[in-house]
Parts: sequence; structure tokens; C-alpha cells
Amino acid sequence: MHLAFRGVSSAALELGTPISIRISPRARRIALRVNAAERTVELVLPPGVPKSHGLQFVQSKRGWIAARLAALPPSVPFAEDAVVPVLGVPHRIRREGDAAGAPVAIIDGEIRVRGEPVHLPRRVRDFLVAKARKELDLRARRLAARIGRDITQIRVRDTRSRWGSCSGRGNLSFSWRLVFAPEWVIDYVVAHEVAHLAEMNHGPRFWRLVESLSPDSAVSRAWLKRHRSRLFSYG
Repeated sequence: MHLAFRGVSSAALELGTPISIRISPRARRIALRVNAAERTVELVLPPGVPKSHGLQFVQSKRGWIAARLAALPPSVPFAEDAVVPVLGVPHRIRREGDAAGAPVAIIDGEIRVRGEPVHLPRRVRDFLVAKARKELDLRARRLAARIGRDITQIRVRDTRSRWGSCSGRGNLSFSWRLVFAPEWVIDYVVAHEVAHLAEMNHGPRFWRLVESLSPDSAVSRAWLKRHRSRLFSYG
């Protein structure tokens, strides 16, 4: 269950960022979480704990919250001259003057965008989402064929809590933001979800299968954990 902080502004708390409250039946104590993707703060309360107690807890942790927010990488909007990675390789965004060119294309290490500046952010995002969909679809179906499993459908979304998922019906879903990661990291996430087509758990057989599809998978997991905030800073 989610509840918004009412009557208490982020300015009053001297945090300068939105705060929300979530009451969790599984929580045993008050907890704070900084959402790197949205750059917000979430207060988690066990059932029955008054909101006022949560507010006092937030006040006592202002220094910790400020430090966590300050440690987040700066946002990188899709704008001319901005540098964003594509499959882990830095590319600079440039406006394309050739009216006959594609709306967006990667040329000589640059993301070339045609049209009026007002359309640039949307066009870059749409281009990167489409590229992510193509890369993830190709890699997932190739690995699924290796283990003799069928994929029903592949979706690409802007998920915030996980990089990928697999349903019991063979539907795979991935975050389009993986397009910013190096290829070997993308391969690990794809291998993780494809392995769930055979093992819908995280037992020893599952991890052996992941490792066979993506060697040194622990290195990829560590990279994702370390750079998660960076992947959410683009756009």
C-alpha cells in the first residue's frame, strides 16, 4: 500500500526531493530507500507505525539522505552535444543537416538526429528503445534456441525495479536502458532470463545454466549493481 506524504514538503525537510511513504506488511522496522531512477526518497513503515514516527526518522537521517542523493551521477538529458553510451560505447548527439537522411542514425561514433531541436529528445529515445528491442530480441532468441526452449513474446519497457523478467508462459521482458550497458552485460541479463525458461527458480541448476550461457556472470552482476544509477541517468 502506498501513501503520499501530506502536509510535509520536501523543502521543510531540507532535502529538495520528493518523499513518499509505503506501508509494507512485511516490514519489521522503519526503513529509507533512495530511488536512483527517479531521484526520490521512499519511507517504508511497518503496519501500525504512525506517520509522525516516520517523519522523525527522516529528520534524523537527513545527512545520510543528502549524501546518497549527492552521490548519484548527474542527469544526462538527450540534447545536442550530450554524450551517451550505446552498447557501452560513448556517442555524442549531433543534429543532422541532411534533410534526406534518416530521422536518427549512428554515424562515425555519433548519434545524428534530423529535424527541429524540439523533436530531438523524443527521437533519440525512440531510436534507442528500438535498438534495445532489436538487440535483446536477437540475443534472447539465439540463446533460447541453444537450450531448446521457445520464447512466446519479448517486451521492452522502462522498468525501474529489475532489468528483466520471465513469465511461466515464456514471455520475456527487459529494460530498454540496457542499451547503455556493454554488450557482455546485456548478454548476461538475457542469459539470466532465458535460463528461467528452463528453470523457474534461482537454484544451483539455474545458475549453472546461466554460467554456461554467459561465462563470468558474477562480473556482469557486479557491474550492473555498481552502475545501476548511471544507466538511469540518461534521458
